[in-house]
Amino acid sequence: QVQLVESGGGLVQTGGSLKLSCAASGRTFNSYTVGWFRQAPGKEREFVAAISWTGVSPYYEDSVKGRFTISRDNVRNTAYLQMDSLKPDDTAVYYCTVRHRSVGGSFTSEGTYKYWGQGTQVTVSS
Repeated sequence: QVQLVESGGGLVQTGGSLKLSCAASGRTFNSYTVGWFRQAPGKEREFVAAISWTGVSPYYEDSVKGRFTISRDNVRNTAYLQMDSLKPDDTAVYYCTVRHRSVGGSFTSEGTYKYWGQGTQVTVSS
């Protein structure tokens, strides 16, 4: 099992930046692909970004490309989501999630991930 705790959310104005952290414990972190999803009020969770267990070939939802950067530090068992040029549409609860590297399916598919954090709120004011 993997336990995940997100942090770093908050209130920021349009154009501002936040850096989210996802601290993992319980299992070998570097064996897992890491994904970030977000959920706005009344909406379904949607894919934001993912990074493989090797740390290469990150994937991003189109609307965040060029603004968000996903990274990971396997030594510290922590993943990050650097968010720049934030927009009101980015307002959501952001969730860190992982799946084992052996799991198939698209990185963008919520159902392929097994462990989830509690979420951290990001609010972008206009």
